[in-house]
Order: sequence, then C-alpha cells, then structure tokens
Amino acid sequence: MSASPDFKITPDDNELADIPRDLKFHPAATSSPAVLNEEQIRSYNDDGYIKPIDIYSTAEIAEIRDYFDGLLEKTLAAGGNSYSISTAHMKYGRVYDMLTNKVIVDCVADLLGDDVIAWGSHFFCKMPGDGKDVAWHQDASYWPLSPSKAVTVWLAIDDADVENGCMKFIAGSQHSGHLTYHKSDPGDHSVLDQVVENPEQYGPVVIDDLKAGQASIHNDLLLHGSDANHSNRRRCGLTLRYAAAEVRAAMGWNAKGLVVRGTDAAGHWGNPPRPTAE
Repeated sequence: MSASPDFKITPDDNELADIPRDLKFHPAATSSPAVLNEEQIRSYNDDGYIKPIDIYSTAEIAEIRDYFDGLLEKTLAAGGNSYSISTAHMKYGRVYDMLTNKVIVDCVADLLGDDVIAWGSHFFCKMPGDGKDVAWHQDASYWPLSPSKAVTVWLAIDDADVENGCMKFIAGSQHSGHLTYHKSDPGDHSVLDQVVENPEQYGPVVIDDLKAGQASIHNDLLLHGSDANHSNRRRCGLTLRYAAAEVRAAMGWNAKGLVVRGTDAAGHWGNPPRPTAE
C-alpha cells in the first residue's frame, strides 16, 4: 500500500487568508428528515448541535476501544502522542469503516442534504492527567473549505464527562458567523493554537457529556472547546468530518474526501479507497 499524503491539521493563517471562503451558517433545510426527528433538526438550526445520538452498542464500542488501544500503543512506540492519529481513514481500514458507517451518514445527510462527503478523521485522546485543554474555537477557522456546509461527528470512545474533560459548546454561536480570534500562548497548554475571547457573549455554555458509543454532531461555526483532563481516566473521542458535496476544498484537502451519500457531480473530491491496513 502506498503511503497516504500528510495534511496540516491546522493550516497557517496566511495560507487560509488567501483562500476566498463563505463562512456563514447554513441551516439544515430538509422538510422530511429520514432518521433525525424535528426536535433534533431544531436543535441543530437554533443551537448548532445535536446530542446525544446512540451509534454503537456497549459490545461494539468495547471492541472499537480495544482496537484504538492497540493503535495508540503503536503510535506512541513510533514517537507520536495521543493526539497524533489524524486523517486516519486514509491509513486504517477500521477508521474508514467508522467514517462511512451508515448510521452516522444517515444522520449527517439529514443536516447536509442528499450529497455528502466524508473527509476527516482524528482521534482526540486526553490521557489521564495530561493537563491540556482545547481553547474555545470554531472548526471553520482551520479548514480551507467553502462554503461552510460542514459538520463534525464526535464519537465517544471512552465515557466523556466534566471530570475527564468532555467537550462543551456555546449554544447558538454559529449564528454569529466567523469570529475574531487570537493565537494562544504556549503557556496556555492548549491542544489548538487559536482562542476566541469572552465566548459567553455569544450564548450559554452547554456540556457535551457522552457515554462511550454515543456521539454528538456540531456545526463547523459552533464555538466549542474542552477543559483539561485532571482525572485518572482517559477521555478519547474520534472526530469524523463531513461536508456537502458542493463544498470546495483548497490546499489539496479534496484528496482525502470520499462520497458517502449521493454523488459528487463535479468530481472535485478524491474518493480514496479503503486502506488495506487495519
């Protein structure tokens, strides 16, 4: 198997500034969702997120957790860290299978429409007591995508709660569009390098606590972050990224997107095959 290309997790601001992007909220427009209910669609359109959604059974997520344990062990032995496993669907068949899981794609299609691209997969694993937080940010800030018709499915591999640093949202903040941010200081011990100040001015804080096997879905303009894990328990989540097929990706990011529902009429996305490595 040939090596999959590497992509920057967080492109430079100067690179992104040169890319014309439509960064405004596009609500779900479906009048007859297939799997989500009207309250979930309302939550997404009004508040920017849906939670929780049952995806995997207790037995299924236990198997996935065992798989991730082995993947993490290999990553650490190779000199990586618990945040290093990114664009994983282009390297590991098991992650490709989770990204293309019909249960997840059905939910996403109710939000993005009939033509859906799956393009990202990244394990965010906070080890016990690792002390790193994720500052308040918007996913759209980091992505060379336009228009901003994209969502993240955050799948809990471990139970995620306040004690071990679960995610949190600013409800409704997606309606404020793309927000001003500044670079974080290295002393902030943040996993990401951007910070949006005074997030509570954009809406109330909502805790995204999930049981292993559950997921939440949030819009790419929704402010979110997480506190450090000071507990003695790990907190691992797999972020799965999706966009409407009409979205265009710069910086070669279209190479990692595959059609998971409908068509890509323009042939913009790369449609990488399932990796043979598990």
